[in-house]
Amino acid sequence: MNILVTGGAGYIGSHAVKHLTACGHSVWVFDNLVYGHREAVDAERLIEGDLLDGALVESVLREHQIEAVMHFAAYAYVGESVTDPGKYYHNNIVGTISLLEAMRRAGVERIVFSSTCATYGVPNQVPIPEDHPQSPINPYGYTKLVIEQALEDYRHAYGWGYAALRYFNASGAAADGSIGEDHSPETHLIPLILEVALGKREHISVFGTDYPTPDGSCIRDYIHVDDLAAAHLAALEKLEPGSAIRCNLGTGTGVSVREVIAACERATGKPIKVVEGPRREGDPPELVADPAGALAAIGWRAEHTDIEALVASAWRWHKEHPNGYAGG
Repeated sequence: MNILVTGGAGYIGSHAVKHLTACGHSVWVFDNLVYGHREAVDAERLIEGDLLDGALVESVLREHQIEAVMHFAAYAYVGESVTDPGKYYHNNIVGTISLLEAMRRAGVERIVFSSTCATYGVPNQVPIPEDHPQSPINPYGYTKLVIEQALEDYRHAYGWGYAALRYFNASGAAADGSIGEDHSPETHLIPLILEVALGKREHISVFGTDYPTPDGSCIRDYIHVDDLAAAHLAALEKLEPGSAIRCNLGTGTGVSVREVIAACERATGKPIKVVEGPRREGDPPELVADPAGALAAIGWRAEHTDIEALVASAWRWHKEHPNGYAGG
């Protein structure tokens, strides 16, 4: 298929591009490089542009005879979405609607959307199934929920097929070490811990040690980025006109902050200094996916379920790229 990947120079998008290309698809990357990295994708396949430029998006869809879109382009810093909500509403909602309208004009009617477990807010049950109430507690999660609803409305009005894939904690790096996680600023737990191992950070902060969990720290579901990439292709292959797929993407297994730190110490062979602090507002004690829905809907399950191996893949990338794609 001819596939356009928006945000394809970003962390998860670049891994999806790598997987799609390896499976024989013709892939084009559309990215404004605000957070993406030119080095993460084939330069000949990269189109630099902004989704708000609907005319450009439409021309790309037509010129490359695009048959489906994978949409990763979004701002995704939860804290920033609280302090600067307009930025998130404008980019994540207005930008996505611009994309959908360009697709409609160009006759492209299949899309796989990067959503998030943040649409659930604070869960009232764990593991979290797809029919759990969606009540986001921050603007980032709300922007994703708005687009899920928009996709349902486009399906109803125009007969589109769409998949909304709700990620849990994306982690790890490509098995061959060619691409990995490079955010600025970095907010994800595993790369922050690995920065301590690299001597780039003095310590890792543990926010909250009194949660009702076995070791008192938060529990999260860490899903390998290569598994996320495979899930997107599995979802795309299931899309039919008028179909709607909504899946959680997670392992179904929770790992605590302290357990992740211990795994990083074993992977790196280095001690990790920990500084304990109070809970952060809005941090649920436990977020774990019920993965049964994805298996039923798209025939997908996570293959990389061992936290040790996941951390080891991230360490290989960070050790070889201590300054990310900037090199050195």
